[in-house]
Amino acid sequence: MPSIYCHQPFAHRYLITLQHLNAVVPLNVGGMHFTTRLSTLRRHEDTMLAAMFSGRHHIPKDNEGRYFIDRDGTYFGDILNFLRAGDLPPRDRVRSVYKEAQYYAIGPLLDCLEEIQPLTGEKVRQAFLDLMPYYEENLERIIEIAKLRAMQRKARFAKLKICVYKEEMPVTPYERPLFNSLRFERSENVSFGPWEAVADVYDLLHCIVTDLANRGITVDHQCIGVCDKHLINHYYCKRPIYEFKITWW
Repeated sequence: MPSIYCHQPFAHRYLITLQHLNAVVPLNVGGMHFTTRLSTLRRHEDTMLAAMFSGRHHIPKDNEGRYFIDRDGTYFGDILNFLRAGDLPPRDRVRSVYKEAQYYAIGPLLDCLEEIQPLTGEKVRQAFLDLMPYYEENLERIIEIAKLRAMQRKARFAKLKICVYKEEMPVTPYERPLFNSLRFERSENVSFGPWEAVADVYDLLHCIVTDLANRGITVDHQCIGVCDKHLINHYYCKRPIYEFKITWW
């Protein structure tokens, strides 16, 4: 009499494997080795790690039998420390751990990190920049203009003028349409403003220099006076002008 083979779906067999898995789980995260409990990986529902080790998915193993996660493991220890005991990383690792927490979709860790520095400060800073018209576009223009000028001159650095002003200028309703068309015209210089916030011109300059530095661009700047361009009939611009010097190498 032929034997009867009872076929079990792969997912069901894999679930059985995980249910009988040793409580200690060896991991290989991008070549870095970790060991933790299965319950730690499942600590919070609705996370990628909980889903990966739920038994519903196939997890590849390396040659030594460790479960492999194809991700840089530099900050995975911080992830495990939070899952184990709620520990948060030191301040100099907060941004990087936050990025990893986003990848693994660990909501409780994201919430905790957003309430400490430097992420809290960045939220406040971003709230200010959200009021700034064309901020990101202007950063790109600064880089574009400085690169073009340096290549044309075949020089290490390039200079460009940047106008920064906080308050709207007093123009009449009759003049405003023409003034607005002049204010946003594209030219070889860049204008920031106005905005409605406590932050002053120096705060905006700090944001500009910091964001360019984060892109690896070295910037020096100095105030060289005010614009005296005759904009509309009798009205002259009095916005402060800064000269930015961008060094490329």
